[in-house]
Amino acid sequence: MRKREEPAVGVLDVGSFSARLVVVPVDGSPRELLVNHQTRLRLDRELDVHGRLSDRGIDAVTAAVAAGMTTAYRHGVSDVYPLATSSIRDAANAADVVRHVAGETGVELRFLSGRCEAELTYLAARRWYDAEPGPMLVLDIGGGTVELAAGSGEKATFARSLPLGARSMTRDWLPSERVSNKQVKALRAHALDVVTTTLGAADVDDPRVVGCSKVLQQLARLAGARPGKCRELRLDDLRAWIPRLAALPPSKRAELPGISRSRAHQALAGAIVAEALLTVAGGKVTICPWSTRDGLLLTLQDKARAAAGKRAA
Repeated sequence: MRKREEPAVGVLDVGSFSARLVVVPVDGSPRELLVNHQTRLRLDRELDVHGRLSDRGIDAVTAAVAAGMTTAYRHGVSDVYPLATSSIRDAANAADVVRHVAGETGVELRFLSGRCEAELTYLAARRWYDAEPGPMLVLDIGGGTVELAAGSGEKATFARSLPLGARSMTRDWLPSERVSNKQVKALRAHALDVVTTTLGAADVDDPRVVGCSKVLQQLARLAGARPGKCRELRLDDLRAWIPRLAALPPSKRAELPGISRSRAHQALAGAIVAEALLTVAGGKVTICPWSTRDGLLLTLQDKARAAAGKRAA
């Protein structure tokens, strides 16, 4: 395999459903992928009642990290950030997972705080739209948490992480395949209360609202956007789907437009959290394909260019 000659940086993003390696040129755009390698995972199935990742889950993570880093090295790329997301970070035995992976692969998985993830997602949205200075509010619904960030320039002046992730809310509020109206109503009230309290502290007037997550992308597709054109999600369209999602078991939700089989079980909780966000944020969100991983790649590129500039000076 031919090695890359141009300077490059990469992120190995280890999440609940996959470990994805993305490598981009230092002097290019994150849209210009030099390497894109993915190993499927299902860590959501490997957490026990105490929130511990099973031995099988740890072995799967280890194998995925080894495969991703081997791919990077074969392409001559050594500057790779091994990012572990909330599916590992929030596990009760997260430290054991990190030690095991490091012992087997020599790679120490790294975590970002929720606030840092929110700031990186905001940066990614700003750069994606090449946005001029002006108020922007960025929403990101993950599996374990929701990240919110706002500001009027390239750096966020408001960043928060909330325990409202689609996977977490499914586990804590909608654990069975058949859910009741009472359960749905309770989660709706809880999500709206948390979001209202939090976004009340965001000092931005009439912001452009941007959504950066697979959850919001899939909900936009479900609510009527065409494949590949999931550019907007509206509150009224989303709200109409919540009782329909609640009436279906995950196997049937997976047959709906935009809902992947791996995420079908958490689609209802994701929709309820999205409803709360859109209710408080103005009723409409524009979907951005970039998120935390892309913000991290942008940051790594910026640092690499700055270091090269110092060496050349």
